[in-house]
Amino acid sequence: MTHRRATAEDCPLLAKLNHQLIRDEGHRNRMTVPELEGRMKDWLAKEYVAIVFEDAGEVVAYALYREQQEEIYLRQLFVVRRRRRQGIGRSALHILRSEIWPKTKRLSVDVLVQNEGALAFWRAMGYRDYCLTLEIMPTDATGA
Repeated sequence: MTHRRATAEDCPLLAKLNHQLIRDEGHRNRMTVPELEGRMKDWLAKEYVAIVFEDAGEVVAYALYREQQEEIYLRQLFVVRRRRRQGIGRSALHILRSEIWPKTKRLSVDVLVQNEGALAFWRAMGYRDYCLTLEIMPTDATGA
């Protein structure tokens, strides 16, 4: 598997993959692919870095992260649907940790609590539970 830093030209592809990620993880984000593309362009122009992972010339995964003074915050790691359960996520994380990210920083990732597969993956990769965000959603217009 090879990897490269994404550029603005990758944003249409990254937006499509991000849209799949949102659906697959059960996130309530309702952004369209064009909206996600605009957001991705903005993120890459400012504070985020995306890494594209390829196997035999095919994009199989991407990671989106932000490096801060003491932390690497991994916002997204996505493996294309037809290539899951093949060790690609594990390999991508290994590349990030061994070749790209400094070893002196805390690594963090947010996972939706209902996404049990992702929770199991991240725990298997060495991440440990730290915080759980609780919320009360506003009622809808009917007062329900």
